[in-house]
Amino acid sequence: MDGVPGHDGDVFAERRAKLAAWRKTGTAYPTKYQPRDEIGPLRAAYERLEAGGEAPDVHRVAGRLMAKRIHGKVSFLVVKDMSGELQLFCALDALGKDRYAALEHLDLGDHIGAEGTMMRTRRGELSLRITSWQLLSKSLRPLPEKFHGLTDVELRYRKRYLDLIINDESREVFVKRAAIIKSIRDFLDGRGFVEVETPVLQPLYGGAMARPFVTHHNELKRDLYLRIATELYLKRCIIGGIDRVYEIGKDFRNEGVSYKHNPEFTMLETYEAYVDYNHVMTMVEEMVGAAARAVGSLTVDFRGHEIDLTPPWPRTTMRAAILEKSGIDIGADDARTVADLQARIKDAGLVDKVPLAPTWGTQVDELFSETVEPHLIQPVFITEHPLETSPFAKKCPHDPRFVERFEGFIAGMETSNAFSELNDPDDQRARFLQHVSDFAAGDETAHQLDEDFLEAMEYGMPPTGGMGMGIDRLVMILTGVPSIRDVILFPALRS
Repeated sequence: MDGVPGHDGDVFAERRAKLAAWRKTGTAYPTKYQPRDEIGPLRAAYERLEAGGEAPDVHRVAGRLMAKRIHGKVSFLVVKDMSGELQLFCALDALGKDRYAALEHLDLGDHIGAEGTMMRTRRGELSLRITSWQLLSKSLRPLPEKFHGLTDVELRYRKRYLDLIINDESREVFVKRAAIIKSIRDFLDGRGFVEVETPVLQPLYGGAMARPFVTHHNELKRDLYLRIATELYLKRCIIGGIDRVYEIGKDFRNEGVSYKHNPEFTMLETYEAYVDYNHVMTMVEEMVGAAARAVGSLTVDFRGHEIDLTPPWPRTTMRAAILEKSGIDIGADDARTVADLQARIKDAGLVDKVPLAPTWGTQVDELFSETVEPHLIQPVFITEHPLETSPFAKKCPHDPRFVERFEGFIAGMETSNAFSELNDPDDQRARFLQHVSDFAAGDETAHQLDEDFLEAMEYGMPPTGGMGMGIDRLVMILTGVPSIRDVILFPALRS
């Protein structure tokens, strides 16, 4: 395990010997250290203290020991809590001979508490002149070298706790992630949405086109699925009369991994009765703007691009976007079948770039993914998607091959997906049955026939605008982090 701290046998043994000595004092792992001042606010309160000055009030801080300089009669420690770092000014005359000498037995990584008064050294360093200190927890393994950080990317993901200790930037990403999610909740709550929780273990997976994870319940003697989406349960809430509903939770899809894919990810889904997907578009751009302002500004830097999230965002149909980038008009008479469309792809010289697909709708999706999606850097809504890839969206009145659906793209990634939701149970049944045929033909991502959901629809579902948004991708963009693994605390990795 090269690069993993704590595997130097001599260092480990030495620290264990120190712990044994601390245990004899009865103070190795005390229960608490209160009262305590957080370091960040404490520093802010004394920021104007002049060099050589000292304040009379006594303060207590606690944190992890990150640096240590032991000298003759004056030594310096640096402790760190979640809010910041602070130097401890340790003088022999203030601590006494025994407590001063005991500083030698501290190691980097130990948690300590200290009490004293705030001062600024003659060199200008804001410090706590301590009169007492206490070991709170012993670090038996040495930390990675502080000034070079934890640079092994794989190790950062596998040992995230070390990444958080050493790399302040990583910890700040997850603090911002929490702020982004809070801002989304505040936005939706302010609009009268009700947050609910729906099953993670489901008797039938649905609400998206994806391969599920399967598990088994011993008592019920049946297989269950980790949900791939919350959609069908949230629609049941709409049918039940909760006119605005949302859920932020984990979805699971048994698929590949990439810089923007993880098999376990966080999704926001919202459903609002009596509106269509145009209403939802406006809501999405306003909600993303609110989240951006919660952690910074409406202009963000991501993967070398400066992205302006200011509403309103452009709207364009998938047909127009594909025509612009590939020269192929998917709505033309000579592209109405999958064979015709594949012939147009060949004529355009794209046959080596665009994978062949079994149906017209999936072929359109492949063409879009390869020729258009990478170019969608600034925020944009792509509307009117193929019927075959959108089993829960209403057909467009002007062309029933397409549906009232949009995907929101930022930085070449889909970040949101929304429909004017299908609420005709007969049309929904027909689409389910088509997907059953597709599944039998080998499409492992095709949707299953959900009789329970159809029964719920038969009680009457109002016109509804629904939306799903990938929280992890949104956090990537708003924090400028290029990989989804850097915004998920404990991402899925190979063994």
